[in-house]
Amino acid sequence: MSLRRLRLVPVLAGLLLMLVPALASAQESAAIDEVIVGIDQAWILVAAVLVLLMQAGFAMLEVGMTRMKNAGAVVGKIIINLSISFLVFWAVGFSLAFGDGNAFMGFSGFFLQGGFENFSVLDGTVPVEGMFFFQVVFVAVSLAIVYGALLDRIKLSAYIAFSVVYVGVIYPIVAHWTWGGGWLDEAGFVDYAGSSIVHLQGALAAFVGAIIIGARVGKFKNGKAVPIPGHSMPLVILGVLILWVGWMGFNPGSGLAAVGVNFADVAVNTNLAAAAGVIGATLMSFMVMKTLDISQIGNGAIAGLAAITAPCAFVDPWAAVLIGFVGGGIVPLVVLGLEKLKIDDVLGAVPAHGTSGIWGTIALGFLATETRLAENWGSDAAGLFYGGELSFLWVQTYGVLATIAFTGVACAVTFLVIKKTIGLRVSEETEMRGLDITEHGMFGYPERFIDVTGADSSGFGETPTPSPTPGPAASTKPAPAS
Repeated sequence: MSLRRLRLVPVLAGLLLMLVPALASAQESAAIDEVIVGIDQAWILVAAVLVLLMQAGFAMLEVGMTRMKNAGAVVGKIIINLSISFLVFWAVGFSLAFGDGNAFMGFSGFFLQGGFENFSVLDGTVPVEGMFFFQVVFVAVSLAIVYGALLDRIKLSAYIAFSVVYVGVIYPIVAHWTWGGGWLDEAGFVDYAGSSIVHLQGALAAFVGAIIIGARVGKFKNGKAVPIPGHSMPLVILGVLILWVGWMGFNPGSGLAAVGVNFADVAVNTNLAAAAGVIGATLMSFMVMKTLDISQIGNGAIAGLAAITAPCAFVDPWAAVLIGFVGGGIVPLVVLGLEKLKIDDVLGAVPAHGTSGIWGTIALGFLATETRLAENWGSDAAGLFYGGELSFLWVQTYGVLATIAFTGVACAVTFLVIKKTIGLRVSEETEMRGLDITEHGMFGYPERFIDVTGADSSGFGETPTPSPTPGPAASTKPAPAS
């Protein structure tokens, strides 16, 4: 070996010693990145499961607010609602919402085909499938809101038909405007987790549907509203509490990451608003109804939660309390207003999700801080109370107005087409007998309506006479429904 080559050995050795730490550092950095991605994806999955749990909350809330003769029909529609959401959003809705297209709607990636090539709005941290799962449970929540106003009288077939259109077309288009990088996003509109996109849309559909389908038999007499109470307030509050827990995935999970995102701050704001919503509804219920109506109090929590959903990452805790308090306080007032208009909203979906959704989205234009908007949305705007410009408040306002206009008209057309074709409402006879037995051939509470062998029906009134000899179960002929 020549002397020159020997001289190169120390140089090469030195270079190798310098490269080894760099290579090790690169490998360590890559490993850390993989861990971060894994943590983010795990949190998104947990958050999505919490939102999925909200279907159980809607089931209990709606069962409690309906009459016994319709309890089974409610839970049947809840599970169908969820199934339609998954299938239709997978096939069409997710592409219209998040697929590449124009400022109005996406039109690529149907059936989740093409990966990130068809969904360039996604940053690549969360897989397309993970993003789909997180978003489909949101649309299922929005759809569940619709049914709450139409309890006791909508046909199952009509609800399915509406659900397909809502999940496949109406909801995704509005979602694309903001979350899909559409025209509202370009204008600077902000909605962190869906006060307008999820809750207002669902409430608008409920409002339009309630007008078109009409009130329940006996709800209004001589121009005045007649109370038709739900049969179980414990189930109502159980439903509210499950929804409250589910919201811990709904809002904190909407940062779509666990590392580098202060989702605990979002969770605190969300809970403060819910608590303030309860107090607001309680006080307003006592003031205008002269009673502490439990259903109004429960809806106060939901209203506070729906109101804080848009601004949850952008406001200070004191503002979250204010937003929730006003959102809850609105509920009894809107309930009474709807009754004066002879609109029968069984669940109170319009005030709990609609007016509160409007308030929360617009309140963001007043109360969002510049720092929080920059950190959590990448926006240089600020609320009017924090030195922001009037233009930000205006874009929040016309974003709400655009949502009302599009969703209201689209839902009205859909409901009217259904009404003129397959029919929207069950017959009066069917409604009086109850949807459990007429549409499903069984009761949610069979011991209340029929003799069940070995059952103790004393809590419901008449006690069935046991059969003296072995044989088939007692008569399944339904007793007169209440």
